Amino acid sequence: MLDPQAQELLKLIQDRGVPAVETQTPTDARESYRARRLFTQPDPPPIWGVRDHTVATPQANFLVREYQPTDRDGGPVRPALVYFHGGGWTIGDLDTHDTLCRTLSLETGYVVVSVDYRMGPEHRFPAAYEDCVAAFQWTVRHAEALGIDPQRIAVGGDSAGGNLAAAVALGLRGQAVSPAYQLLIYPAVDMHCSAPSHTHNGQGYLLTKNSITWFVGNYLSQPQDAADWRASPLLAKSHADLPPALVLTAGFDPLRDEGLQYADALSQAGVPTEYICFERQIHGFITMGRVLRESHTAVSLCAQSLRRALG
Repeated sequence: MLDPQAQELLKLIQDRGVPAVETQTPTDARESYRARRLFTQPDPPPIWGVRDHTVATPQANFLVREYQPTDRDGGPVRPALVYFHGGGWTIGDLDTHDTLCRTLSLETGYVVVSVDYRMGPEHRFPAAYEDCVAAFQWTVRHAEALGIDPQRIAVGGDSAGGNLAAAVALGLRGQAVSPAYQLLIYPAVDMHCSAPSHTHNGQGYLLTKNSITWFVGNYLSQPQDAADWRASPLLAKSHADLPPALVLTAGFDPLRDEGLQYADALSQAGVPTEYICFERQIHGFITMGRVLRESHTAVSLCAQSLRRALG
């Protein structure tokens, strides 16, 4: 059964004639997504420190946002989470996921670094992946200034951000400093979009087959990119020796089955993995705490898993 609060939200969206994302230009879709957060997201909780930084690479300059839950005041170094926002590699930014990142920082007591990676269609694959790798490496280099332990840095993200987090963990596997944990929230892990839930949940639950086609079309440079593990982490030749993971999915999400497939691939490769499905929820629910109570449960669950994993 679909969560009654999710039913009410979907009916309101339909009654108000909110345009489907694929009918908009990327610019309009981004503005709509920013505006919608004021209705669905809780107010951003106060936090001790928020600061933006510029990451410079040979390819581009982009922003990351640092969240400090409390004053360190000479205290011990903390674990950290490098977070990649969702939005189909096309929409979303530091502000659309500000409340979530603040809450994760406060509930864990960890530093969170949120990444404003380049997006399509202006910057196609593998630009976002390259930026996310660079953001993790920037965090490692600046660990002392950020007050964090470079050996206890997790990567995480929702939807497209979950895809990027999984890809970063694969890309940095075996490095001297690599991610210590993966927080994968309804991740997109196979750009072929052929899992059964893409059909079963492809219409009527906010994220649709048509919108997924639009997002993927904005991101990939060419159809062959779908076979690249940096775009489709599920297709990597091996998932061994990756960091422990939490994979969280939603029951009425087109991405549900590929999230389960990824959790199974990690487990089969010997990676300690937890899989939890919020059976009554829709894609995107974790940021919608103003209108969906189960959002708060999911965020706290993510924080608890991070605390257990990173200590």
